[in-house]
Amino acid sequence: MTKLEKIVLDLVERPVEEEWFEFKENWYQSRELGEYISCLSNAAAFEGAEAGYLVWGVNNITHEIVGTDFTWKRDVKNEPLEHFLARMTSPDVAFRFDELDVRSKRVVVLTVPAASKVPTSFDRVRYSRIGSSKVNLEEYPDREAALFAVLLRGPATMENTEAESQDLSFTRLFTYYAGRGIELRTETFAENLGLLTPDGKFNLLAQLLSDDSRVPARVSIFTGTTKAAPLYSVREFGNTCLLISLDRVLDYIDVLNVVQADERNRVVERKDVPLMEPKPVREAIINAFVHNRWIDGNAPMFTVYSDRLEIVSHGAMAPKQTIEGFFKGVSVPVNQKLSDMFLQLHISERSGRGVPKIVEAFGRESYEFRDGSIALTIPFNRIDAIESENPNPVAKIPANLNRTQQRVLEEIRNDPNVTYNQIAAAIGKGKSTINNAVRFLREHGYIERMGSDKTGWWRVL
Repeated sequence: MTKLEKIVLDLVERPVEEEWFEFKENWYQSRELGEYISCLSNAAAFEGAEAGYLVWGVNNITHEIVGTDFTWKRDVKNEPLEHFLARMTSPDVAFRFDELDVRSKRVVVLTVPAASKVPTSFDRVRYSRIGSSKVNLEEYPDREAALFAVLLRGPATMENTEAESQDLSFTRLFTYYAGRGIELRTETFAENLGLLTPDGKFNLLAQLLSDDSRVPARVSIFTGTTKAAPLYSVREFGNTCLLISLDRVLDYIDVLNVVQADERNRVVERKDVPLMEPKPVREAIINAFVHNRWIDGNAPMFTVYSDRLEIVSHGAMAPKQTIEGFFKGVSVPVNQKLSDMFLQLHISERSGRGVPKIVEAFGRESYEFRDGSIALTIPFNRIDAIESENPNPVAKIPANLNRTQQRVLEEIRNDPNVTYNQIAAAIGKGKSTINNAVRFLREHGYIERMGSDKTGWWRVL
């Protein structure tokens, strides 16, 4: 199988057309084809792809390979098409047409190298893509300016994107590293961790690792199977050092991942069955953080329904990544410096086992590649139905507790960082009643305080 055939097969596996490639069946318009050369060349530069592609012989809706009768060996007013396109394109980007057989169907591929140094124009007009639409960049001056910036510094990344503010502090980052046995030096940490732009200013990675990241990470819980169901709670774990946010999300999801007693077919000992397999879930959360497109200003989304956990990371796969490589565990980091940091701190590993572990546990169909995001659905492995009076779709409250104790346990399970005053306000009870309920839950092994009374959190046992 040739390299170009592999590229075509990967492109048709992608769920939607991205800005740097386009499918056609038998379409042909000479001037518009030239506009596509400009468009795909500039879009490829935007996305960090080596080239853009126009593929004939593929249905642009179903991505089915149907074959084509298109030929580029024709004239435009007595001038060969290739010569016409090259003459009208500036600068010369050395595009090329290729004919190949893919799944026993004739396919034609126009390969257009990404723009370099200056935007690619056709007939003195610069084009690019916004979504699936081809646009004249003169009508979008901000996007045109962004293209020049990309050609000057490369595609926008966490490393070359300047932080919103240069007034950043890193107390939590230093504490986190110290907790892992690594000492950061005030004089060198920013440079060593890659927290500076080429001109020496704090970059987006620095902002995300600072004490105030300005990016919230949320876990939302709905009482039903869709977002049309009542919203049970929203917990926010962002706006602080990204590493702290990750740990808090991991801890919170672990609290929600209740262990169920499986009494079915019991012989001697009962079997404890978690709602979700813990290790693949941890891998999935870490992957969502490390591969999220943070430069868009959005954190990964974590949504709990009554039957599943959905994790959405923003951004498509890296252009150099393939669907096949993704599922085999071939890592093409979207955020290289962040990935390196996770490895240094032993948060993740470079073994390529993350996605294969997730697929083994939840199936390949658990991944959905959407337009601009990647969603992972983790189904719940329920043994018994949740008690109908319990509004929390995740946790089953023990029936031997009184109603106040049940409500207190619900609040703690919903928010491990909740305070006595917040519990009292939520359930409408006095502080002494809350104190008695918490004391009972602690003494009888339902909850455990992790850390100090001031800075610690509750763990539901």
